[in-house]
Amino acid sequence: MWIARNARFPHEECQLPSTNAARITWPLFRIVVGLLFACHGLASLFGLLGGARGSGEPVPVGVWPNWYAALIQLSCGLLVLIGLATRPAAILASGSMAYAYFVVHQPDGLMPIENGGVTPALYAWSFLLIGVLGAGSWSLDALISSRRTPAAAPTAEPAKQPA
Repeated sequence: MWIARNARFPHEECQLPSTNAARITWPLFRIVVGLLFACHGLASLFGLLGGARGSGEPVPVGVWPNWYAALIQLSCGLLVLIGLATRPAAILASGSMAYAYFVVHQPDGLMPIENGGVTPALYAWSFLLIGVLGAGSWSLDALISSRRTPAAAPTAEPAKQPA
């Protein structure tokens, strides 16, 4: 069956064009997106980098949905940055940004440019892309995958003929 033969599994690497540019830009894209997303989490959770929404203050612990969103931003951003559990972290981050867009921004206007939702929309699509394509090289996922060696299949010794 075609699906069984051609199925891809989460631990496999993405199939990007095999050019030097793709091998360099894809991991850089993942690293930059993860870093920027983690910075939003740091700002909201600890009041660093200008604090939550530039207030200089952290989001109070447990406030729904802001504190939980900040926790997702920091944890998923760091996981995507280092390339560990990249696909699940990226899908969770994408979903959180889609939620932010549709619940917070979209009621204020149809288009992201009208409703101030450009950043969540870009993060949602960027993380969806990372979730689909995987970490690529320069990631802990790739390092772990390269160290896994399939168990050697037992070799059958030829039967000895009686003399």
